[in-house]
Amino acid sequence: MLFVFIGKDKPGGLEHRLAVRPTHLEHLASLGEKLRLAGALWDENDQAEGSVMVLEADSLEQARALFAADPFVTEGVFASWEVKLWNLAINHMVTKD
Repeated sequence: MLFVFIGKDKPGGLEHRLAVRPTHLEHLASLGEKLRLAGALWDENDQAEGSVMVLEADSLEQARALFAADPFVTEGVFASWEVKLWNLAINHMVTKD
């Protein structure tokens, strides 16, 4: 099953986000192929304001636990975050061989 994570940064938290980013990226790498997509959300001023991540997990509880271990969560980058079961209906992503 696929699950989507939507996290919104705390206001004025860009410096904190950038400081935590290296350990966040290490965590994402540790998820291996379970992690399908990940990236920052951008505001109208081209500043990061949150994150979206999609991963494969066996249950909502497992997905929440994997996302909750992310340093952006544990180090308080996000003001709020949620995890939802996600049904991929259309996929036009280009993959590298």
